[in-house]
Amino acid sequence: MDVPALVRQARSAGPRAVARLISLIENAAPEVRQITAELCAARRPEPAHVIGLTGSPGVGKSTTTAMLVAAYRELGKRVGVLAVDPSSPFTGGALLGDRVRMQDHATDPEVFIRSMASRGHLGGLAWATPQALRVLDAAGCDVILIETVGVGQAEVDIASLADSTIVLLAPGMGDGVQAAKAGILEVADVFVVNKADREGAQATVRELRNMIAMVERPWKTPIVTTVAARGQGGEDVVAALTKHHDHMAASGELERRRLARAGDEIEAIALTALRAGFTGVRGGDRLESLAAQVVAGDTDPYSAADRLVAAL
Repeated sequence: MDVPALVRQARSAGPRAVARLISLIENAAPEVRQITAELCAARRPEPAHVIGLTGSPGVGKSTTTAMLVAAYRELGKRVGVLAVDPSSPFTGGALLGDRVRMQDHATDPEVFIRSMASRGHLGGLAWATPQALRVLDAAGCDVILIETVGVGQAEVDIASLADSTIVLLAPGMGDGVQAAKAGILEVADVFVVNKADREGAQATVRELRNMIAMVERPWKTPIVTTVAARGQGGEDVVAALTKHHDHMAASGELERRRLARAGDEIEAIALTALRAGFTGVRGGDRLESLAAQVVAGDTDPYSAADRLVAAL
């Protein structure tokens, strides 16, 4: 495989090359290291604005994503979308149905939409999402939208991957205590109350305002109301995201987040390599011998683990 040629085609926004690169990354092909090296060498001076969308199932993440694609296209931006769908814990399969709600943009050459299966990865993302992000950035996307799996309050991986994180809520999804809970609400850079034409939308907005008033942060998280199914409120969300991006760039927070993102990616790759080394240990004589010593009381599990790591 001619990886440099494939990367060159992707940089020219060739959709087939972009799709091929992401598929190779998802399948952990032997060429992944070379692909990553080529993409990093071809890095643009100003990376794309990475926006994450998260929230509970049913709040309208896919519909809101489609609305934001339309709003950014109105501004002449090239847009990439990574939509992560959950995988079955029984068969490993995934419906990959998020793109169904984005059919209006399927024929737009300036929009690239890719569905990804989580493949058992927790946190609301697929394990290949960071590398897929790099492919879309190299393809010249000005904005990349990452739609997470419908998540709970502790699945906040998107906050470490995105420059700006949107947390979507909808009226009727829970009582007022929901707004005070730690977890997913704390990662929001922009709150979007979708389905604002429903009863209780203003009550949800008031609960969020009360919560925000109790937290001291340099960035005062804005609350935007939308009716994504009708395309209402997209421009307001884009304006809030642009203001947040400018605030981060001026304060140095944008650079800090991107450094943290690179550190997390390096750590994940290193841990994967270490796990591969441990795969050969399990079932071997050394591990069995150390386990027998722990059971017999001749050593403790921490000391045994130190000896195991030293032997790798």
